Amino acid sequence: MSQTRTVAVVVGSLRKDSVSRKVAKALAAQTPNLKFDFVEIGDLPHYDQDIETDSPPAAWTKFRQEIAAHDAVLFVTPEYNRSVPGALKNAIDVGSRPYGSSAWDGKPGAVISVSPGAIGGFGANHHLRQALVFLNVPLLSQEAYIGNAFTLFDDAGELINESTAEFLKTFGAAFSAWIEKILAETPAARAAA
Repeated sequence: MSQTRTVAVVVGSLRKDSVSRKVAKALAAQTPNLKFDFVEIGDLPHYDQDIETDSPPAAWTKFRQEIAAHDAVLFVTPEYNRSVPGALKNAIDVGSRPYGSSAWDGKPGAVISVSPGAIGGFGANHHLRQALVFLNVPLLSQEAYIGNAFTLFDDAGELINESTAEFLKTFGAAFSAWIEKILAETPAARAAA
């Protein structure tokens, strides 16, 4: 029996009723073989190298530890002005420091972008991918753009669109396989084989 892999979920929207968070929860429901933990980014102070000392802000340390403790990372984000929300970019920067100690390094990842419009946050998806490739996050190549997102959930936040549920199920299976592939290729896994 294989172990359950843990996934840190980073949601780009801070809004209480975020449709991005609803999509992430729907994906988790469609992928029961993975354990999804939401890692919050709203309380992270803006990254400033001047305060990256021997005692960085506690919120930075906690965030870095939470990301590092997981096997993989999932980003689910809206698009703001054809890019990622500032809070998400800040979280990426915080997690990537101090230099040489990135919490993201080598962690298998996936990106889902969400939009009330038809193109599903294409710009945010690609901007996020650029940053994550630079940070050595091996990304699932399957792209996920969830458009018309406000119509996919009922008033209780439950996914009501069957084709989206099926898409998320397929995406979750691909992400799960990707995590296993990347983790099997790590030096520690090769040494244990």
